[in-house]
Amino acid sequence: MTSILFVCHGNICRSTMAEFVMKDLVHKQGLSAEFHIESAATHNDEIGNDTHYGTKRKLDEMGVPYTKRAARRIRKQDYETFDLIIGMDSENMYHLVSVFSPDPQHKVHKLLEYCGIDRDVADPWYTGDFDATWNDVYSGCLALLHLYIKNKETRT
Repeated sequence: MTSILFVCHGNICRSTMAEFVMKDLVHKQGLSAEFHIESAATHNDEIGNDTHYGTKRKLDEMGVPYTKRAARRIRKQDYETFDLIIGMDSENMYHLVSVFSPDPQHKVHKLLEYCGIDRDVADPWYTGDFDATWNDVYSGCLALLHLYIKNKETRT
């Protein structure tokens, strides 16, 4: 089983969108049993809060199911629990590296690197633009899934 933890600042917008998008993508491929997917925050600002209404609205628009949840903070033990820990932006990466350094198993990545893009996932908290965030998150999750499928085919 492959376990993935998506991470953003507050765990109510980008990382939750990535969590639910990835769950939906793997479900549609019939791979749900092969994945465990969660999300978390680098800061305490939103701990305990459910997914942001703008994220829910965009997920509804795109037909992606989601469940009620409570934002949580990353924990040191997440490094042992998850195979991949994926940040949304450079600030997230700074915090992830500080918690999980030295990352001997190379688990910590930035989402858009799976698309070959070196930039941050658009943050709707500041822009209100959940469409741009969707485009980034969907592209990153799809590329990550394609990489998983390609690697799976190579192993068999």
